[in-house]
Amino acid sequence: MLGTASPVSARPRLGHDWGFRVVALAFAASLTFSTVPTPLYALYQSRDGFPPFVVTIVFVAYAVGVMASLYLAGHVSDWLGRRRVIVAATLAEALAAALFLLWPQLPGLLLARLITGAGIGALTATATAHLTELRAVARPGEHTGRAGLIAGVVNLGGLGLGPLVGGFFAQYAKSPLTTPFVVFLVLLLVVALLAALVPETVEPWEDPPAYRPQRVALPAGARPAFFGAAIGVFAAFAITGLFTSLAPTLLAQGLHEPSHLLAGVTAFSLLGAAALGQVVVARPGRAVQLRLGFALMTAGLVVLPVAALLPSLWLFLAGSVLAGTGVGLGFRASVATVAALAEPRSRGEVLAALFLSAYAGLVVPVLAIGVALVWVSSPIALLGFSVAELVLLAWSANRVLRPARTR
Repeated sequence: MLGTASPVSARPRLGHDWGFRVVALAFAASLTFSTVPTPLYALYQSRDGFPPFVVTIVFVAYAVGVMASLYLAGHVSDWLGRRRVIVAATLAEALAAALFLLWPQLPGLLLARLITGAGIGALTATATAHLTELRAVARPGEHTGRAGLIAGVVNLGGLGLGPLVGGFFAQYAKSPLTTPFVVFLVLLLVVALLAALVPETVEPWEDPPAYRPQRVALPAGARPAFFGAAIGVFAAFAITGLFTSLAPTLLAQGLHEPSHLLAGVTAFSLLGAAALGQVVVARPGRAVQLRLGFALMTAGLVVLPVAALLPSLWLFLAGSVLAGTGVGLGFRASVATVAALAEPRSRGEVLAALFLSAYAGLVVPVLAIGVALVWVSSPIALLGFSVAELVLLAWSANRVLRPARTR
């Protein structure tokens, strides 16, 4: 039952308000850990001598883990309860941190990134739904969009903080391929322990249905809006994937800037702007946020290849901020749109389907640009990426803005 703590267990529990904070912390810590390796890839590449395309494969292993987990497990918290899925997913991130420490060669990196993705896939939709439900119990008079705003900021803010933290360790730590993973291993274990004390908001089913993979459970009339939003977040996450996988390569090859810290700052500029944009532009309605998000992503995708062709670092950073702000607004409005379409009992499942589309955006476009870099320069590859993205955004805007005008 929504909003009802599970009666099973006499262990001490946090209140719903503190539970909200702990789930937000677990979500942020896991997402931050997931992008910490971004500036470290160049160090692995230099140590082991593999080409940039292998960096893309390592990143894609993460995205494949996310997609597989979303498809297979992103919806099971609707049946099993939110808390146990969040604890298991956070422990999966801790296992990945241990693998980075114990098996730092390429096969170990691939396995660690796959497990990282699997944990994030199980966590993303579950934590988003749990935050909404905990907030509704803790502050029943508050507008429901507040929890969605916080979940969106935590999501993109956590992703943005990771490259900045990783860049700091890469630039200044004596053991940059060890220290960050020790820190996050301890942090994730502590957070998992705290998450075990969070109140449950979905009582586990006594007679759960037969297991089935993810599907989209929506009324037929709601599907056009869902698929429009799904393509929009696909395109938005493709932009984030580009920056969290290939930012060091684009900076070093296209802009002649090899600094590891700068690679982290560049990825943070996009994802930090995505998080901040959701806070700054919180009051306008969903339709306004969607329009502004599409417009800013379009502007950023025009500026970025121009900056790479000139080349101009400051113009590149400006393009990343524009695109990132658009990603944040479009992402938040899309999540709100889809959450409003779903019944409470299937909200986790529907959000998992949306995030499945989003993380698919981390695989196909990023893998394509990684392959393209074998034959063309990074500015030309970035130009092709931008053109494809603009086509996707135009299609999505045409689908999702029409129903938005009537809401």
